[in-house]
Amino acid sequence: MDVIASDRQKIGTVDHLDGPDTIKLAKTTSPDGQHHFVPLAWVDHVDTHVHLNRTTAQVMSGW
Repeated sequence: MDVIASDRQKIGTVDHLDGPDTIKLAKTTSPDGQHHFVPLAWVDHVDTHVHLNRTTAQVMSGW
C-alpha cells in the first residue's frame, strides 16, 4: 500500500507494521535504499493508500 504525504507526494510503500504504533516502509521504494519508519500518529486516514498529516519535507526531516 502506498504512503502519501499531505502534499500528495508518494513517500514510500508499506512493508509492515513494526510494533503497535509504527509503519515500516519498504526499502525497495526508498530513494536511499533504506527502511524508514512512520509513526501511526502521522496517519490522517487510510483508504486504498495511507494518507499522512505531514508534508513530504516534514516526513523526511523526521528520518
